[in-house]
Amino acid sequence: MKLLRFGAPGEERPGLLGDDGHIRDLSSVIDDLSGKNLDPVQLARLRALDVSTLPVVSGDTRLGPPIDGTRNFVGIGLNYSDHAKEAGKNPPDEPIIFLKAVGSICGPNDDTVLPAESMKSDWEVEFAIVIGRTARNVSKEDALGYVAGYCICNDISERAWQSERGGTWDKGKSFDTFGPLGPWLVTTDEITDPTNLAMFLDVDCARMQTGNTSSMIFGVEELVSYTSQCLTLFPGDVISTGTPPGIGLAKKPQVFLRPGQTMHLGIEGLGEQKQRVRAFEDRQVK
Repeated sequence: MKLLRFGAPGEERPGLLGDDGHIRDLSSVIDDLSGKNLDPVQLARLRALDVSTLPVVSGDTRLGPPIDGTRNFVGIGLNYSDHAKEAGKNPPDEPIIFLKAVGSICGPNDDTVLPAESMKSDWEVEFAIVIGRTARNVSKEDALGYVAGYCICNDISERAWQSERGGTWDKGKSFDTFGPLGPWLVTTDEITDPTNLAMFLDVDCARMQTGNTSSMIFGVEELVSYTSQCLTLFPGDVISTGTPPGIGLAKKPQVFLRPGQTMHLGIEGLGEQKQRVRAFEDRQVK
């Protein structure tokens, strides 16, 4: 299944993408795509629905992040062997874990708002794992049983804040709009081999990243198991698993995002995202 959430920010409703390409409204069946509704039993119930009986949603409706209630937004650093080489780093012996603020999460096609002092904002197409059951100290062998599905994440990163202002990665990763997710949560039955998915990212139609999840150093089972040793993972939590080569920081000369540009990214089987980049507007948040 391709599950999604649609509607204005903060007012999203649950839905799914039918085989006919139409979005169907699931709000008569479940209240949202969060909590117990991501459990394998509930997903099996949704899979058994007669989709043709559900209301059709307009195709131009905004898509929000495909899950709600995220408590932990986990990032994995240097998890692609070709990206580690690009960065001049040795492949890590254990997963490198950092956290993105959940406030950075937004819809797959929402604007990317550069921070007021942005100097080196960068892109990272990433394959993300979405947790479906509470996971605490799970084994690698059991880890897939805790996964609801997968989605795309653009792990947007302000490199100056990430590495040059105290060395705390989380700061450069956590600005508002720096965590687009979606367009869909694709359940595990549709992605039988997450270790061989092509991925790309373009900026203004120029190819920046080309990669494949086959280059991941630590796979889905190992990342879920390892992360669950460090913190409890809850339904709706996200593990974004790292990026292939082609980030702006590693280019010679370096290239970073500017207002007016457009990012377009996708992963095989998980859909595509598109974000317009705009400057920060100094206004009070209400």
